[in-house]
Amino acid sequence: MLACMLEEIRLRKDYLSAKEIVSVYFGGGTPSVFTKEDLRALLVEINAHFDLEQCKEICLEANPDDLNPAYLRDLKEIGINRLSIGVQSFFEEDLKWMNRSHSSEQATQCIKDARDAGFDNISIDLIFGSPSSSFEIWTRNLEIADSLGIDHISCYGLTVEPKTALQLMIEKGKTEAPRDEDYSEQFLKTLEFLISKGYEHYEISNYARNSNYAVHNTNYWKGVSYLGIGPSAHSFDGESRSWNISNNNKYMDLIEQGGDFNEHEDLNKKDRFNEYIMTGLRTKWGIDTERLKAMDPDYYSQIEDTLQGFLAQEKLMLRDNSVFLSTNGKLIANSIISDLFIL
Repeated sequence: MLACMLEEIRLRKDYLSAKEIVSVYFGGGTPSVFTKEDLRALLVEINAHFDLEQCKEICLEANPDDLNPAYLRDLKEIGINRLSIGVQSFFEEDLKWMNRSHSSEQATQCIKDARDAGFDNISIDLIFGSPSSSFEIWTRNLEIADSLGIDHISCYGLTVEPKTALQLMIEKGKTEAPRDEDYSEQFLKTLEFLISKGYEHYEISNYARNSNYAVHNTNYWKGVSYLGIGPSAHSFDGESRSWNISNNNKYMDLIEQGGDFNEHEDLNKKDRFNEYIMTGLRTKWGIDTERLKAMDPDYYSQIEDTLQGFLAQEKLMLRDNSVFLSTNGKLIANSIISDLFIL
């Protein structure tokens, strides 16, 4: 797999028009299975074809049970400067329900170990709205995260995706389905608590203190071009998207055989208009109405009444030329975004 990913970097070195890279993100799956030397090899290959001189963030996703002190020191040594840790919860009952392999003790210990290894840029993922988590437990999760000095927290509401193990368990009556009222109550608690502690709600699922935004993900939401390497990885060059085959063995076979390992689609004007609405409204920066008009005046005229309706209902707010979600709007963000799409 490593050899094939290195080869893909070489094959796609001309995909991005600009060679300056501001972030590198090791994610999607469990990149912490890579050794120090594996990760170093990937960074060396990236640096051979792109300019990392202005790179602000090199981030690695990891599970708490992967982050022992020795591995953390290795990550620091090769230039990883940000960790995104899949904590999910600091409580055993939640972790067991989610079928996580780490314990609540490991969830806190790995953060302390990361600090000891010299990491001061740490993000954690937490999940709210699960049947195993009461309002009180969720509140304690937030309090623990704050007490650990975490400056970036991603809080995701549990959703039931089709054809997943969770959906099957719910259908068989082995577990409860998440309740909308729990989702809303815990989402609003998250907003209230974290803002009171100095965090900014800068994206629908993300909170940062001291402007410690995720560089890599923020660029996704702002429509910056990116190159994805490995199975299932997506790429965007400003005009089109591509995505790699998801099957690991097929991906490796096609790389080794010189075959076509990804699919591609060109984005038309409607796609780009809708995508700007979708990504922009998720963030605190919102969408610029003047930019929408410039993208296509006719499309803008088609959504203007809907836009004004949401403003009148105070689900959207207007500041200067920027439209962004209100607190009530954040509860139904997907619905608002889809209503503004050009079909």
